[in-house]
Amino acid sequence: MRVCLVYDHVFPQTIGGAERWMRDLALSLADSGHEVTYLTMRHWDPAVPPSLPGVRTLGLPDPGRVYEDDRRTVGPPLRFGFAVARHLARHGRDYDVVHLAPFPFFPLPGAAAARRRGRYRIFVDWHEVWTLSYWRHYAGVLTGTIGWLVQRACIRVPQRAYCMSQMNARRLVAEGYEGEPVVLPGIYAGTTEPADDGEVDPSLVVYAGRHVREKRVASLVRAFERARERRPDLRLELYGNGPERGRVEGLVQELGLENSVRIAGHRPEEEIAQALSRAACLATASEREGYGLVVVEAAARGTPSVVVAGPENGAVELVVDGQNGAVAPSAGPEDLAAAILRVVEAGPVLRESTTRWFKQRAPRLRIDRSVQLVAEGYRRA
Repeated sequence: MRVCLVYDHVFPQTIGGAERWMRDLALSLADSGHEVTYLTMRHWDPAVPPSLPGVRTLGLPDPGRVYEDDRRTVGPPLRFGFAVARHLARHGRDYDVVHLAPFPFFPLPGAAAARRRGRYRIFVDWHEVWTLSYWRHYAGVLTGTIGWLVQRACIRVPQRAYCMSQMNARRLVAEGYEGEPVVLPGIYAGTTEPADDGEVDPSLVVYAGRHVREKRVASLVRAFERARERRPDLRLELYGNGPERGRVEGLVQELGLENSVRIAGHRPEEEIAQALSRAACLATASEREGYGLVVVEAAARGTPSVVVAGPENGAVELVVDGQNGAVAPSAGPEDLAAAILRVVEAGPVLRESTTRWFKQRAPRLRIDRSVQLVAEGYRRA
C-alpha cells in the first residue's frame, strides 16, 4: 500500500502526542512493508533532518512563526495547506491512501480538491473536536466562529475518521460526521517494564509537554508551591518548550522556587522517559487533551498521574482515581496541590496499583492494535 501521511509537525523536532502517533504510525507501516511518505513543514536544521527509517520525509514549506501571543497563527497552516494541495495535485496518483491529522485544517480541503485527479482515499485522525463555545473561548467570537465553521466543513469531507477518545468520537458525530468513527484503542509504543522502586525519587513531580496557555503550566507551578507548604522536600521538573516558557520562568523566580523547580526545556526522548521512571508522579494542569499519551507513558513505568477534570480533557478517560493517579476537580492551587499530595503520599502502594492498571490494559493501550485497525481500514477502502 502506498501511504501519504500529512501533519505539519514531526517528532522529535516538535513534541506532542499527535506527533508521536504520526511518527510511530509511519514507522510501523513502513516496517510492515508499506511505502510511506510523510508530508510536513521544515521544523529542522537542514543539516539534521528527521530520522524515520524506511519513511520518505518531505518538508514542504518553512514553518515561520507558528505561535503569536500564545495562539496559533494562520500563515503557516495556510502555506502548508497550499503546499499539500500542490503536492497532491502533482503526485496524488503515487498514493493509494492520504492520511491526515486535521489540525490545522487547511491540508484537508486541499487533499479533497485533488482527490478526483489522484484517486486516493482520505483518512483523518480527529485528535480533537472543538465545540463552538470552546472555539470562541480560544480565539474570540469572530475568529472562533470562523474556525468552528471551517471545522464543520472539514468534518463533511468524505473520509474515514479515527478518534483517540470517546469524547471526541461523540463530538465528531454531533458536529456532522456521517458514519461511526473508529476509536483507536491505544497509541503507546514504548516499554512495558516499570521502574525499579529503588530508582524512584519519592519527592519528584514531573511535567512533560508544550508550554502553551491551555496546558496551564503556570497553574501547575502555583499548585506546586502550595503543595510544598506541606511537603517542603518536593521538587518539580518541567520538560518541553513553547511560548509560555518565559512567563513560567518569571513565575518561578517570583515565587522563589529556583532551587526546587527545574525548567529543563526541550530534551531528548530518552531523558524524558528516565524522568518519568524516577518521578513520584506526573502532573499536568492541562485544560484540553485529545488523548493524554503521557499518562500512559508514565503508567507504563509504574508512575501515577494527576490530571484536571474538564469538558475538553480527554486524558481523564485514562485516569482512574485511586488506581493510577488522581483527578483534580479544578486547576486551582488548592485542588491541584491536594491531588498531587494525595498521589505522592500514597507512595509504593499507588505505584503497585498503577503497574497493575497498566498491565491489565497494555494489550489495548499499545499502538499495535491501532496500527492493525488503520491498515485494515486502508485495505477495505
